[in-house]
Amino acid sequence: LAERLKALMQRVPIYTLSANGERSPVNDHPLCLFNPQEDASILEKEFNIPSRYLGTIMSPWAAKRLHEFGGDITKFKVVKVRPSILEQIAIAKTEPGDENNQDISALVGKVDIRKLENHAQNDPDAYGYSGALCRANQGIMEFVEMFKAPIKVLHPLLTATQEGNYNGTEGISALPFNGIILAHSNESEWVTFRNNKNNEAFLDRVYIVKVPYCLRVSEEIKIYDKLLDHSELTHAPCAPGTLETLARFSVLSRLKEPENSSIYSKMRVYDGESLKDTDPKAKSYQEYRDYAGV
Repeated sequence: LAERLKALMQRVPIYTLSANGERSPVNDHPLCLFNPQEDASILEKEFNIPSRYLGTIMSPWAAKRLHEFGGDITKFKVVKVRPSILEQIAIAKTEPGDENNQDISALVGKVDIRKLENHAQNDPDAYGYSGALCRANQGIMEFVEMFKAPIKVLHPLLTATQEGNYNGTEGISALPFNGIILAHSNESEWVTFRNNKNNEAFLDRVYIVKVPYCLRVSEEIKIYDKLLDHSELTHAPCAPGTLETLARFSVLSRLKEPENSSIYSKMRVYDGESLKDTDPKAKSYQEYRDYAGV
């Protein structure tokens, strides 16, 4: 699901700022140059741009260039770029590491030591915008097994999701974030995280999308066919009914035993079959679901 969303993200271009031939490292939106209090009415009247699009702050990178340009925003250029998984443009991926050495720099970036020779430590140009939140602005950030990460690593996500900005690791101003954070984990880890009262601040910012197991034999067979088509076994001999048997076994292992009916009949009803004439004890699809508590 995550890979599919990232692939779709690559189809739609984004617009970002560029200055002196250098593209914004955090994908600054062009409208971040305008003040919501002073320019909102003008932009809405003359260009029909709703004021709700002016809430994004500019990054330290853009703020420094604006200062160098003497406040002249016409010296900025707007470039059209396509999100890219390979180049990590508006699409980023991060995963938990060792609790002893992982810090928030994986999300927010850190100072690039190589640039300290020419820039001060708190200079925006000395900062390495390599964090997943930096790269995923105006795009999508995938957080693999999010709830395995140390809680201190997750803190930047609080303000990034609530306020649209977060702080870096050095004395620079806040960095903008306007994107999607897609986190996934096993259900048991989510339940443990949810039951910890210290994590209540995160729970208010989480929208749960449950991805249950496949319970239809016909759809399970399609999954196997897809896996085989993209493997070395695509031309291997396979006896008739093999995949169907595997699919039935897998689905049966996922179903809850019903009352006054066989689990095999339940599997067939879930797959869209009507058993009124063959199994009088078989129930309707909705009755099975209600008993299972779905």
